[in-house]
Amino acid sequence: MVCSHIENASLNPPSAYTQVHKEECTQCFDNQDGPDGIDVCLSCFNGGCLDSTRHHALTHHQLTGHPLTVNIRRLVVSQPKRVSADGTPPPQKISKIAIVMENEEPQYEYITKVRCYACNGAEEAKESSPKLNAIVDAVLSSLSSAKQSEVKAWEEVIIPCEHTLCLVQDAPKKLQQQDLAHCSDCELNENLWLCLACGNLGCGRKQYDGSGGNNHAIDHFQKTGHGVNVKLGTITAEGTADIYCYSCDDARVDNELASHLANWGINVAHQTKTEKSMTELQLEQNLKFDFSMTTEDGKQLESKFGPGYTGLKNLGNSCYMASVLQSVFNIQSFQDRYYTQLNEHAMTCTTDPATCWFCQLHKLADGLLSGRYSQPLVNEDGVQYQDGIAPGMFKALVGKGHEEFSTMRQQDAFEFFQYLCKTIQQKEHVTKNDPTKSFDFMTEQRLQCGKCKKVRYQKDQTSCISVSVPARPVQSTEEENVYEPVDFTECLDTFVREEIVDGYNCPNCKEKTTASRCVKFSTFPDILVMNPRRFAFIDWVPQKLNIAINFPNEPIQLDKYMSRGQQPGEELLPEDTPASPSSEPSFNQSDIDQLKAMGFSENRCKRALMNTGHNGADVAMSWMFEHMEDADIDDPLPATSDNAASNGPSDDQISTLQDMGFSAAQAKKALRETNNDTERALDWLFSHPDDNGEETVQSNVSAEAPVVGSATGPFNYNLDSFVSHKGTSVHCGHYVSHVRKNGEWILFNDNKVAVTPNPPIGEAYLYFLERQ
Repeated sequence: MVCSHIENASLNPPSAYTQVHKEECTQCFDNQDGPDGIDVCLSCFNGGCLDSTRHHALTHHQLTGHPLTVNIRRLVVSQPKRVSADGTPPPQKISKIAIVMENEEPQYEYITKVRCYACNGAEEAKESSPKLNAIVDAVLSSLSSAKQSEVKAWEEVIIPCEHTLCLVQDAPKKLQQQDLAHCSDCELNENLWLCLACGNLGCGRKQYDGSGGNNHAIDHFQKTGHGVNVKLGTITAEGTADIYCYSCDDARVDNELASHLANWGINVAHQTKTEKSMTELQLEQNLKFDFSMTTEDGKQLESKFGPGYTGLKNLGNSCYMASVLQSVFNIQSFQDRYYTQLNEHAMTCTTDPATCWFCQLHKLADGLLSGRYSQPLVNEDGVQYQDGIAPGMFKALVGKGHEEFSTMRQQDAFEFFQYLCKTIQQKEHVTKNDPTKSFDFMTEQRLQCGKCKKVRYQKDQTSCISVSVPARPVQSTEEENVYEPVDFTECLDTFVREEIVDGYNCPNCKEKTTASRCVKFSTFPDILVMNPRRFAFIDWVPQKLNIAINFPNEPIQLDKYMSRGQQPGEELLPEDTPASPSSEPSFNQSDIDQLKAMGFSENRCKRALMNTGHNGADVAMSWMFEHMEDADIDDPLPATSDNAASNGPSDDQISTLQDMGFSAAQAKKALRETNNDTERALDWLFSHPDDNGEETVQSNVSAEAPVVGSATGPFNYNLDSFVSHKGTSVHCGHYVSHVRKNGEWILFNDNKVAVTPNPPIGEAYLYFLERQ
């Protein structure tokens, strides 16, 4: 007998764009490989577990009323390794995903059964209804949500440009084999780029490590203006290849590549790919950097399992995210909020769990902290390991809409930490349960005019600091420069050191003078996040410097970096009059931090952002490279009197901010402070949570920023965790996290988790210091 819910159900098969969560539960990391499999809702294709404690599939039915699911279990079918005729395994196929599998991909078989929750979970025969049978088959054959996200992230949208579409070529001629053997300006015979306009062959860019080429393809472009080039060795018989447009300075598509190559006597049908593409080369470079899983005497590090010792699988260049998550989820405020407080969230959440911020953060916290997914397995060599969890659903959600974090390209761990905190602050604005408040503190800037000696104090709220690491070379070789180690306190000394500001418009002297400026701590946070900057610009290219930091014995005392505020006898500078448009506009602090991390002064960063319309750090950096020699590059910022501010914000802008939970007065003030830029106004509101929007008379010591952090000493800190990086640049290489747990240092290297007796503290890229 056919279940009435099957007969009456209005079911439609998933389309190519439907998110089908058939690999794992949307609210925990139970998956189709487990003994119970996963129940996929046939109405909305949500995935739910069948665990007797969490029972997310049953909860989904209770909240939505969707009765029918298909249970999917995946079983591995043993498969022998393929070997060649001489008995050796085949070479590893190059993959876009930066994960090298140790063995061949296994083959699977799937066991399915239909269940009706409206009939108390009774199993139904899918063959009882042809329509039901078709939908179940459609679910099984569909691309899972995880694979959809993965494919979308990997396949960057590379499009044609006006230069490829309107390419004008010289008169046809057949290039001889010797013309294609090496660069026309040197003897390099690899990484060669053919100019499609004139047939010139030039070598590629010179890389940070000296490899790559001698820049002759770029030199040719600068001499001739011919921008469209194809990389020899990447041309396939299907007519695909690496195309780069130097005019756009980006990868492009040439839809007429076959005819453009035929102009030079090259028949694509006869081409075979012999060189790795740019994507493959980047991923291969990242794989060269790894952290040792053995001790100095060659012994395997002791693996750790159980609660708090769960690894995160690499999704393909996702180590920057995994390392930061391991560090922040070792912090009590994050554990309290996302593991403990949200334990019952799934019982009442009516949002799609895959797109619910709180569902996904609790899922991540539960996965990392419960120990349920950190069980020892044994490989063929008798070594214990764990599978870990794959945070694909969280990555897709946190990176959604972001130009960089939505991709599979390697990113900067410090930038991701800042972005994660910003996103949490926005999501937790209404709840008032923001765990990132553990990072918040105040800095105080002291500025003194060199002529009249009057001073001004300004307080600002922040959640981390980026400090310069002094570079003192002691030895240089052709391969690398060797630098003198630097004391940890010297980095902080550099942060608070006084700097001279030329061309300061003193409101008291009414003329340009020289001023001194320094920044110290006004309060201290529970968790101090510190990013040591080890970069220098070599030939206008940011290059990472290997400078060790001598870390002090704990506890680390930071009291001497506390600001003292206005001192007896100091006279305050008068405020700028409203008639004088000398106040600078509001800036996106994350853009400034990103640019400062590359070694630029704050004044230069702000000038670049202003001149590029506040369109982000990448655009501003390009502007700086083009204006490095400008005589006024370091002059004080120009006065501003924006027409936008006088015109006032639009009703739509105010409504948008009100939808985020702010009052009309707060929205208007934020827009006024940011020249009516909605996105920057939102940043301003989150950095001024106690500002009710009322206009107040300005005081000489800025009171706009709320007092966060502690001003009561002593300020003693211990190192709680740190993120390390190996590679020539933050955009390639590998990140790991070292976390202190129960008196031991634990290395989290993707899904490899082990005790490490000698953690490389001095090499850290990001420190998390906990106040005692």
